[in-house]
Amino acid sequence: MDLSNIKMVVTDMDGTLLNSNHEVSDRFFELFNELKKRGIHFVAASGRQYHSMVDKLDAIKNDMLFIAENGAVIKNKEETLLTTPLEKKHIQKVLNTISSISDAHPVLCSENNAYVNGSSDRFLKLLSEYYTQFHVVENQLEVTDEVLKVAIYHFDSSEEFLYPSVKHLENSLKVKVSGANWVDISHPNAHKGFALEKVMIEYGVRSNELLVFGDYNNDIEMLELSDFSVAMANAHPNVKKVANYETSSNDAYGVEKILELLFL
Repeated sequence: MDLSNIKMVVTDMDGTLLNSNHEVSDRFFELFNELKKRGIHFVAASGRQYHSMVDKLDAIKNDMLFIAENGAVIKNKEETLLTTPLEKKHIQKVLNTISSISDAHPVLCSENNAYVNGSSDRFLKLLSEYYTQFHVVENQLEVTDEVLKVAIYHFDSSEEFLYPSVKHLENSLKVKVSGANWVDISHPNAHKGFALEKVMIEYGVRSNELLVFGDYNNDIEMLELSDFSVAMANAHPNVKKVANYETSSNDAYGVEKILELLFL
């Protein structure tokens, strides 16, 4: 694994850079400083909202790029470089589709806020980990903000209880099982691969100069862009099939171990 030509490092957050307690390690921040010294760009790419990502990476937020909301937003130093919104008719279709699913909790995600219906106190308590800014509304269809993504949560399993009911929407929308409990639905071009490709063009980075880490299905498109695609040991089987390499789990410093190899 010759990483001597790497110009850009891209990593997913939950299940990848973040451990099971949703924390970034002190060791990563040390390694980030070495990336910066060597002129290697760093990009965090997540299904999280931008503000939630900044909350985890505040110390380095001005020295990196953010791909948020599964690729629907690209931001650099508070400047928005790209947004890819959902049409109103698609939002209504998604909400109607999931209305009959027991224990499905939809979140409408805009660039700076998220909107939930407040029907579950249990869900609202959980939501604060993923959304630092959100509002409870009576009717999500009355939200006037530009919606970038509908994220849907199920306490038991997104793959078992959500995806089968929304899979048919894939002919017009991007539908991604983005975690054990989440399904994300967005514009067909609102995915991490589309956003990362834009960033690669902007920074003149080729596939053999790109190091990418991921663990779940919403990471697949961006992993496919890199010769140095790395799946976490805890990754979904689909991700391990796509990735060219594998590292240890997010709780065993899998990202940090590969970055240390980069500096050898």
